[in-house]
Amino acid sequence: MKSGMKKILLSAALFTLCLAAPAQSRTFKLGKWTEIQSSILKELNRSYVDSLPVDRIERAGVDAMLSNLDPYTVYIPEEENEDLKMMINKSYGGIGAVIYKPDLQGNVIINEPYKDSPAWSSGLRCGDEILTIDGESVKGLNSAECSEKMRGTPGTKVLFKVKKVHTGELKDVRITRRTIHLPDIEYYGYIAPHTGYIYQTGFTEGVGEQMRAAIKDMRKQGQLDTLVLDLRGNGGGLMSEAVEIVSIFVPKGSLVVSARGRAEGSGYSSSTTKVPLDTEIPLIVMVDSGSASASEIVSGALQDLDRAVIIGTRTFGKGLVQSIRPLPYGGQLKLTTAKYYTPSGRCVQAIDYSHRNEDGSVGHIPDSLTHEFKTAMGRTVRDGGGITPDIEVKPHDYSRLTYSLVVNGVIEQFTLDYVRNHTSIPPTDEFHLSDEEYDAFVEFAKGKEFDYRSSARTYFDYVRKELQRDGLEEAVKNELEALGTALDMEKEDFLRLKKDEIIPFLEEEIVVRYYFQPDGIKLRVRYDTQLREALAKAKDFRFETE
Repeated sequence: MKSGMKKILLSAALFTLCLAAPAQSRTFKLGKWTEIQSSILKELNRSYVDSLPVDRIERAGVDAMLSNLDPYTVYIPEEENEDLKMMINKSYGGIGAVIYKPDLQGNVIINEPYKDSPAWSSGLRCGDEILTIDGESVKGLNSAECSEKMRGTPGTKVLFKVKKVHTGELKDVRITRRTIHLPDIEYYGYIAPHTGYIYQTGFTEGVGEQMRAAIKDMRKQGQLDTLVLDLRGNGGGLMSEAVEIVSIFVPKGSLVVSARGRAEGSGYSSSTTKVPLDTEIPLIVMVDSGSASASEIVSGALQDLDRAVIIGTRTFGKGLVQSIRPLPYGGQLKLTTAKYYTPSGRCVQAIDYSHRNEDGSVGHIPDSLTHEFKTAMGRTVRDGGGITPDIEVKPHDYSRLTYSLVVNGVIEQFTLDYVRNHTSIPPTDEFHLSDEEYDAFVEFAKGKEFDYRSSARTYFDYVRKELQRDGLEEAVKNELEALGTALDMEKEDFLRLKKDEIIPFLEEEIVVRYYFQPDGIKLRVRYDTQLREALAKAKDFRFETE
């Protein structure tokens, strides 16, 4: 009996040691490297040949350490807390305007004042030039430095000397800063008879209630038979707001998302707690590769519950949950604490950060290692790489020229020039750029420096360089010259060839300067071929079981 008891006690002791070993190992390793780092810093401080830049090397060390985990785990020092607030809440203290500074010695140009912002209420308009901020000339300051001077604590005042765009009058304009919150729902309205549309760009606090209000408002305006929720380019935000939005369309008590992490308390599940607004209306959710995080929670839950048809292209694939932890000296740590799962049990994380290659790089989870899951009605969906839409509809493939015009600011510069010469434009629904106005744009763009080569010409130039490197150019010289001549196109000819593609960008930018962002999106919808194709294909979609 005593011998048996000894065996039991010995087994129990060994089992306890086995459980404790990993924890002891982790604690030992942490203590080991903390001691090594501290010793290195002390020795550097005592013996290094030059003065030791402690702040710089410590920050670099922290950033390098965290970069070995994932891109979302980052250290935020106290001086960057405002940037964190902007990232999480899309809010800041300021005057509410987008500025443009074409050169270091030039003035600040008001590019776009926000509707009902302090800037707009104080009379600042697109094209107005700021000469001084609180008595200091803006010449010699870059755009970021000017923006920093314009921002500040809500309730404080800032004084500008302004040159008005249409009269040239010089005025002193004193503005009281306010908390500026950039809206998550940038536009809603009818895009076809009985078809409502909501364009959502983020998931900050309160967006769920804003969406409920938007749907109720559309119902007051007319009969709402179909609703499009556009999450294209929406990088996400608060998980709680994703749950709030799903709760609008599914029965109370429906599971939306669950999370699983290593630390105690990091695992949980979230279900809807509010009475839905409408569980029957046909719902279309538009997504693309820029739809991430909370956007994927919404689209994934509505897909798993067979409540919406998801249309577009595969989403980004961010299935990681971040939490904020306070640190000494006012800093904060944003760290990944869990992975989230849709109602069917799939995780949409596309990149496996826990397994790195020898060079430190990471790769996407291959389709061969993904798993099948079932929706509420038995349809097959997969994990491991974002949300795959029920119907794939690709966006318009824009030319390299159009991208170059946008990236190099040519369209933005022409817009400001247009505003200087036009005190008003027709309402958005009636506004169209005339042939004469497009001719003016062509003349404007011809005088600007930007890479206007076609994609074909770019590839040709690359191939020619490779042939030169391999010593083969001379052997195909005649063929190269003939092909190069065929691909050459004058800047003006290319601008006229792509007129139909460029005009929507021009019209949207111009409309925004007179009627603000919502009208810009309204105009964008006019030319949205992907949206039109999605509406057409959604009519034939059925939630069929397999």
